[in-house]
Amino acid sequence: MTFASLNLKDAKKLLQEKILFGNEPNLELVAIMTVYFVQGILGLARLAVSFFLKDDLGLSPAQVAALMGIAALPWTIKPLFGFMSDGLPLFGYRRRPYLVISGLLGALSWLALATLVDNAWTATTAILLTSLSVAISDVIVDSLVVERAREESLARAGSLQSLSWGCSAVGGLITAYLSGWLLEHLSSNAVFEITATFPLLVAVVAWLIVEERIDKNASLTEREKSKVTTQIQQLWTAIGQKSIWLPAAFLFIWQATPTADSAFFFFTTNELGFEPEFLGRVRLVTSLASLIGIWIFQSFLKTVPFRLILGWSTVIAAALGMTTLLLVTHANRAIGIDDHWFSLGDSMILTVMGQITWMPVLVLSARLCPEGVEATLFALLMSIWNFSGLISHEIGALLTSWLGVTETNFDNLWLLVIITNLSTLLPLPFLGWLPAGDPKEKRNELGETSLAPAEVFDRHSPGSMAEQPYMPNLVPEFVVNASSEEHDK
Repeated sequence: MTFASLNLKDAKKLLQEKILFGNEPNLELVAIMTVYFVQGILGLARLAVSFFLKDDLGLSPAQVAALMGIAALPWTIKPLFGFMSDGLPLFGYRRRPYLVISGLLGALSWLALATLVDNAWTATTAILLTSLSVAISDVIVDSLVVERAREESLARAGSLQSLSWGCSAVGGLITAYLSGWLLEHLSSNAVFEITATFPLLVAVVAWLIVEERIDKNASLTEREKSKVTTQIQQLWTAIGQKSIWLPAAFLFIWQATPTADSAFFFFTTNELGFEPEFLGRVRLVTSLASLIGIWIFQSFLKTVPFRLILGWSTVIAAALGMTTLLLVTHANRAIGIDDHWFSLGDSMILTVMGQITWMPVLVLSARLCPEGVEATLFALLMSIWNFSGLISHEIGALLTSWLGVTETNFDNLWLLVIITNLSTLLPLPFLGWLPAGDPKEKRNELGETSLAPAEVFDRHSPGSMAEQPYMPNLVPEFVVNASSEEHDK
């Protein structure tokens, strides 16, 4: 009995220290991990959405690109969901009801895709609602992570954020190959029905969140209202600082350059004949390659100045992106490389490079935020980047239509690829807008000071790796050779 007791205690200690990164195992932690895991596993439907829009609804590449831009809208207003959660409690709670609503909305939206959607407008609405569901749950769970992270010791700082990101990554890796394999055996509608079950997990685990009930007759106190007012004023002051809005403007321009991702998806499936199962393999390769890119950045590049790494990585990524022309013009066949092998290798290289390019953007965004409004400003910056990604898709849709690239005509796809890759170089003349060193030191040079903490409610953590750079994980990636935002940017 004693031996069994010791083994159980050792197993619990091992679980806490090695797997949970030092976090105390409890039901609330299970709930937080589950929400992030669901965010990752919703990638199960990414390829199904792609083929559904292309084959079942018969949409053109330009229409699909425009639709995906609209689907990103909820991710451009994420701070609004945070304010709603903090200032508008439902049934006496600020977190649980919003998670329940998010889960039910997600389940109903996926079921609608499986049973009701039969045209472009209903598809846009359903996909927009699935995106809204994930955006809301992401805001709520991030705020929970922030609350718990504040209680961490310095030695364990960031452990909960790392665990959260890990859960999302595991979900994504599990579904990377399955997303294609399932489409080989089931219809898109069946995949949507399976996907609809996962948001229900969010609604169920919401009841495991530890939260004190707010008096149903109580409204925001004067002190809380004062905090909100102060936070808004401080946020406005921070945005007005030259050391913040100049780098933000550069990154907005950098992210808003057009993408050819939807057109390329049509090319790989309609022209090259890539099957869903193979596209699932590509997703698995790019998921692993993304982790390699993060490791390279953390191991060798995290101390490189932002201006230097963003400048050179943009140039290198644009040059490597031109390798897509070999596939588009079938030149790879002339040199004896099969389309499938070329695509896999190209995907891996471009994704690693894309992740290396994106990591300093996340770090810079966090370092730009002055003390006192770090989390709120970071969430706002992420929303701005998401909005620029929306513009990227809409400009890409216009270019695709203008060049006459359709589901069967790819004569000008090579020109679209060249334009989208060269456009990524357009922000380079403005590299001087980025800080040469630490943004905090730059603010001091300009005489800009940090702001006194407003202590307003709970906001997204600047260190949260769960934040999506642009599109939520449920929205399909329309390219075979790396994720669009990462290799086209």
